[in-house]
Amino acid sequence: MAPTEAIEVIEVNGEPATQAALRVPALSAYGHFTAMQIRGGRVRGRDLHLARLDAATRELFGEGLDGERVRELLRHALGDVSDASARVYVHWPQGDKEARVMITVRPPQTKADRPHSLMSVPFAREVPHIKHLGGFGQLYYLRQAERAGYDEALLTDSGGLVTEGAITNIAFWDGTSVVWPEAPSLRGITMALLEPRLPSVRRPVTLADLPSYTSAFITNSQGLAPVDRIDEVEFTVDAELMGTVTAAYEAVEWDVI
Repeated sequence: MAPTEAIEVIEVNGEPATQAALRVPALSAYGHFTAMQIRGGRVRGRDLHLARLDAATRELFGEGLDGERVRELLRHALGDVSDASARVYVHWPQGDKEARVMITVRPPQTKADRPHSLMSVPFAREVPHIKHLGGFGQLYYLRQAERAGYDEALLTDSGGLVTEGAITNIAFWDGTSVVWPEAPSLRGITMALLEPRLPSVRRPVTLADLPSYTSAFITNSQGLAPVDRIDEVEFTVDAELMGTVTAAYEAVEWDVI
């Protein structure tokens, strides 16, 4: 995440964003979005992104969002740009006949593959299965973690159940399987692509369980990275594991926008 990085393109329903068009996203946090990395005009997990947008639009507004419309708006916003970091935001103000789709385009981003440290925090996202707007709590704790010298915040419920990172999913390695925490959370696109391609299981993971795992890694739209520490618990950066995970991710086909 690079919150201070200038956004180069903003379009709403295929038109350059005007002050009037930006009033809705500026004043309303009721909406959702998806984030993607585009290379050569292609994206990993395109259909998963479109399905996410359609499902969330149905749940929040009562009607779906046509995937071909989203693709057309993305292509228009990209123009001649082939490599980018793009986001698709969806609002649907009362009285509008169709959803307002805002596309932002900025320079491409890639997650640094260096080991990351995480600080556990007592916060779980509301309506976690939707990538919704207004994530004050997770950004608050992310900033707190960064100020304390960590790279990311690890969200946990009141009982210490691990849910997800502030802006990532997390997985653990028990020596045999990749363990994805079974808890209310957002199923990130990178996670959704990796889970069936790895020896994956789901089960509850608590802070008390962390010492029983040998390694861990995080994923989001920018890629993946190993974890070397959560609070005071240290993890081995397993080169073989990360090689397997990286190879599985790189084997995913890129889909035309």
